[in-house]
Amino acid sequence: MPYNNVPIEPSEEATGSSALPLARVKKIIAMDDEIGQCSTTAAFAISVATEIFIRYLTEQAYNVVKSERKPRRNIAYKDVATAISRIDNLEFLSDTVPKTKTYRQYREEKAQEAAAQAASSTAANGVNGDTGTISIQTMMKNQQQNGVNGVNGASHSPGIGPGGSIAHGLGHQRNHSHPDPVRDIEMSG
Repeated sequence: MPYNNVPIEPSEEATGSSALPLARVKKIIAMDDEIGQCSTTAAFAISVATEIFIRYLTEQAYNVVKSERKPRRNIAYKDVATAISRIDNLEFLSDTVPKTKTYRQYREEKAQEAAAQAASSTAANGVNGDTGTISIQTMMKNQQQNGVNGVNGASHSPGIGPGGSIAHGLGHQRNHSHPDPVRDIEMSG
């Protein structure tokens, strides 16, 4: 038995009813803060306009399915997204209905973003391109952000010495009158 995949034609005469439930349309309209009240006639007009728009969007998605090399019977999300990306009238929905990506494409994009971010942070943090050292300005900025007080150079975190450097022993702190960022830089070698 053949499948019936012919779209249902819209009725040409006004029936005074809509396929969408009017009470639900009124609830959606009431959720908008800018609209105080909405009459039943306005809600009905919005309901009919929404029904026409849904029919148009579905027809465009169906045209995408028909234009494929191997047409299918069902309309999928990707067909709607493709129709939105191809048709200028539907371009305003591109943020709402984005095209899907495979997990491999998503992973590759994230890897490229991470590589670009690492390259930019290496250039910003390194001194003369050396990624193992921290510049004195960065260390002083970190010291100010971490709230290291100037009283005996004491820090509130165990294992963190004055100036924000990691001390050699747990809880080891130097007793200086003020922290010296040059002296407190950890040397990596």
